[in-house]
Parts: sequence; structure tokens; C-alpha cells
Amino acid sequence: MKEVKLLKGRERSVLRRHPWIFSGAISEAPENLGVGETVRVVSAAGAFLGWGWYSPASQLRVRMVSYTERDEPTAAWLERRIQAVIAHRGIWQAKRARRLIHSESDYLPGITLDRYDNTLVCQLTSAGAEANRETLVAALKSAIPEATALIERRDVDARRKEGLLMTPEAVALFGDLPTAPIEIEENAIRYQVDVLKGHKTGFYLDQRDARLAVSSLAKGKEVLNCFCYTGGFGLAALRGGAVHVTQVDVSADALALAKSNGALNGFPETAHELVEADVFAYLRGCRDRGQTFDLIVLDPPKFAETKSQVMKAARGYKDINLLALKLLRPGGTLVTFSCSGAISREFFETILREAALDAGRACQIIGTTRQADDHPVALDFPEGLYLKGLILRLA
Repeated sequence: MKEVKLLKGRERSVLRRHPWIFSGAISEAPENLGVGETVRVVSAAGAFLGWGWYSPASQLRVRMVSYTERDEPTAAWLERRIQAVIAHRGIWQAKRARRLIHSESDYLPGITLDRYDNTLVCQLTSAGAEANRETLVAALKSAIPEATALIERRDVDARRKEGLLMTPEAVALFGDLPTAPIEIEENAIRYQVDVLKGHKTGFYLDQRDARLAVSSLAKGKEVLNCFCYTGGFGLAALRGGAVHVTQVDVSADALALAKSNGALNGFPETAHELVEADVFAYLRGCRDRGQTFDLIVLDPPKFAETKSQVMKAARGYKDINLLALKLLRPGGTLVTFSCSGAISREFFETILREAALDAGRACQIIGTTRQADDHPVALDFPEGLYLKGLILRLA
């Protein structure tokens, strides 16, 4: 077995079971290591530290998979591991949608797998995941025999950073590509999901609990749902008794599916207005028109990919939340999120505190949210806790 040796003193994170080893921590590695090849990781003194997947094109050079010498991640070992992770997700129900494998947080770095009814959708974003694609397919066929298709999305930017092929087209690893959106049900709401071209694997499954929270806050309210995508929070608000919802997104395709989802649930078109616009510009327009709301949801895309982008992202988060706070009626509620892993919850709260101060609004935190329980966070991988949500009420 080929070995990768670390520099003296650089084994600490591995001993703490953090899964990432960067290129600068490595002193020796064989020249002929293949993409995603399994390597034995040792300290500068030659002591065994664990098994990892090697990525020659990435600064993140090794992703750890196992820390026990007898648990070498052979194909058979990996298949058992995949099946065990899926078994932890519980009994399946028809029309359900759920994350089944959550990459590093499930100790399967670079493997993301979501299930939409009987269609599986995966993203393979590490060299090791790429190299073990056939093992994944075999494991899923065995663990989920009722699955009709496994779709791989290769359009995620993380593949480029790993030196892997990126393509805009989805690929069927078994079964056929769907010819129409897949219908799922969540919290008594039906959604159509585009697993071929939609965001992430088609839907924001991580916001399941937050959508339920918004539903509980919406009765009798006029709601503004920003970055609405296919209408998730807006439809949840209507199910909770909102009198009207304005759904805003820059994507005409997303809004078309939001409209279809509204009809699917029997909501009249007049109940939710669909607006194609840049959210920042739309909020400024509302401010200039004096338009206000009882409940505003801000669920923007990731503003910071890396630590170097944190301060620029902070300015964006402050700007958008300041605008939203100015549009709230007395006693109104703001439900706001950051999915930027580089922005901590504490820093996000600081940003919101500054936004409220500049807006001249006194706010109380009346609730917090995070990613749903099928997006677990490994204690030794705190970066896995990326989604932060706060529910603020004007005092």
C-alpha cells in the first residue's frame, strides 16, 4: 500500500479526526499516485494515522476515510459503510425526499446523495468519490432495491477544484433520466423538483425544518419571500395561513416551477405574486415605494466560498438584512439565513446586530434554525455546520 508521510507536527488535525490534509502538510508522497487512490497516511516518524483518498490536482490533497489500520477502505468495506449510513436514515415513505449521504459529515468525503421518491441523485466532488463510483452504484442497488434511477450531477464547481470533469448535463448511472419534474411531499405540501438542472440536487432539503417554522409564523400575515427559488418558503407560509405571499427570484425558470407548485397545492394564483427581479434592487424599490410586510424571509445563495471572501460577504448580508428590517411593519418578523460555511453563527449575529442598529430597529431573537437532521454534523468536522438561521421580531 502506498504511503503519504506528513511533515513533523502536522499530524495533530488527523489525530483529532479532521478529514482534510492540505498539500502543505505533506512531506513525502509517491509520484505515481492515481486520482482518488487509497493511501496509508503516516506521521513524520512513520506512525500510522489513517487511510485517505488522494487528490493530485487539489490543494486539499488527502481526504481521510478511516482511522483504524484494520479498516482499510477496500471496495467491500466502502460498500458496507455506504449501506450503514443509509440505514441510519430510517424507514422510507412514498413521495418523501431526504438526504441519505452527507459527504464528510457521514465520513464519506465528497459523496452527496439525495433521494426524491424513488429517484436517487448524487454529486461526487472528491477524487476518491470519483474513483469509487462503481462501488457506490453497487451499494445503492443493494441498499435501495426499489430505486428506479441514480442520477449524477456533474455541474458542481467543487469538481473543477478537484481537477475532475464538469459537464452541465446530468448522467444516469442506472435507470433513465426523468422526463418531467419529480413530485415530493414535505409537511403536507407538494413540490415538483427538477433533479436535472435545479439548484444543488434539485431542492433545498436542508431547509425542511425552517420551512415548517415559517409556516407556523405566517397565519394572517403578508409575506415577502426573497430568493424564493421554486417557492418553498412561500408555499409553506400559504399552508400556514398567510393572506398573501410575494415570491421574488432572478430566475424565470425557478418562478415557473414555483407557479406550478402553487397550482399543485390548490393555492389561487392571486395568493402568491411571482416577481422576477434582483432581490437587492427589489428591496430598494419597496423601500422607495413605502411598501411593507409582516413577515420577510431572506434565504440568499452562498455569499462566501472561502475565508478570503468573508468581509465582502458580510457587507452583502448586512445590506440585504438592513433593507429587509426597514420594510417590516411594527411587530414584524424577519427569518434570515446564511449558508456560507466561512461565516460563523456568532459573526452572522454580529452582522445582523449592526444591520438592525443602522436600520434603527430594535429586534429580539425568538428562534434559531440549522440544517435538517438528515444533514448531520460530525463533531470532528465543524465545517459541516454551514446553514445558520435566525428568527428576529421587531420589539
